[in-house]
Amino acid sequence: MDNLTAVKNYSYSGEKVFEKAQDFLPINGTDYVELYVGNAKQAAHYYKTAFGFQSVAYRGLETGCRDRTSYVLQQGKIRLVLTTPFDPDSEISHHIRMHGDGIKVIALWVDDATSAYNETVKRGAKSFVAPYTESDEFGSVVISGIHTYGETIHMFIERKAYNGAFLPGYKPYQSEYNPGSTGLEYIDHMVGNVELGAMNQWAAFYSDVMGFANLITFDDKDISTQYTALMSKVMTNGNGRIKFPINEPAAGIKKSQIEEYLDFYKGPGCQHIAVATNDIVFTISEMRKRGVEFLYVPGTYYDTVGDRVGIIEEDMKVLKSLGIMVDRDEEGYLLQIFTKPVEDRPTLFFEIIQRKGAKSFGKGNFQALFESIEAEQARRGTL
Repeated sequence: MDNLTAVKNYSYSGEKVFEKAQDFLPINGTDYVELYVGNAKQAAHYYKTAFGFQSVAYRGLETGCRDRTSYVLQQGKIRLVLTTPFDPDSEISHHIRMHGDGIKVIALWVDDATSAYNETVKRGAKSFVAPYTESDEFGSVVISGIHTYGETIHMFIERKAYNGAFLPGYKPYQSEYNPGSTGLEYIDHMVGNVELGAMNQWAAFYSDVMGFANLITFDDKDISTQYTALMSKVMTNGNGRIKFPINEPAAGIKKSQIEEYLDFYKGPGCQHIAVATNDIVFTISEMRKRGVEFLYVPGTYYDTVGDRVGIIEEDMKVLKSLGIMVDRDEEGYLLQIFTKPVEDRPTLFFEIIQRKGAKSFGKGNFQALFESIEAEQARRGTL
């Protein structure tokens, strides 16, 4: 699929200078992230066990839904929806055959889903679904949606008149199996991978169509190793609650992680979800106990990181034992770590991040991080 099919009557050429976010599209935060998966029941068990998500809501045969099953899980403000189709010829089945388990919907919580739809479509977005209302005994929700990169969708969710467990059509989902939380709080950012030459087009889409601003740009001098490179533009909405880095590959001696993703995902898509915690040592300790696999950070990284970041509250020996990286900017410092892909295809993964004032994205860790990713690519034979 052409990566620009989500843009209607919209063109882009040349370098764009991004100004302050226009903020004609007020967004309260991320409402939910929906993944299309091959077996939602088993996926729900994984995210509960390994990541500490809790059961919230369910839709399926028992609720009168005949074409799919969805499990809704939550931890802090993070809400995941895991959906599996029954019809092998459905759009959901096609998505899974093409991409494997992957993110289909990034839903945005808004006060007015009709206005959000009208304003973005007026500015060039391709409609996914016009505003409609769903209701049950707990109230009503207004929903609309637009296309973005690849087959990814942004849904606008207006829920101020609703008090149910999730959305109309879902019932509260209770389970006897409820592992404890790992301390995840909210989505910090979500990264989209697009093909070579499309980063500026999609950055311009978020600027012109959704009123976002360019927070920071990384070129191939910032994000490169001996073998591979990529470029990225971080787009953010007016209140800063939504941040979407857009990555594209850059020329290198070998195949970059972005190219590997595009090859196995069969096109552009959401590469990773960065989730925030207030205690990354606890979170990673718990997740490691539960079987989550993380990228290996070379021990030599910790030989010099203290000189670079200065004094921090955490014990560097503990961070080294867990593989947690540190970086500092003008506002403070951050701690971060990346899982290995959570699918058999080397596509979707998670970043765990704790911000101690820092508002950046760990530029000082890029070298070590990308060398770790390249080591995994080499083991997979895809470098």
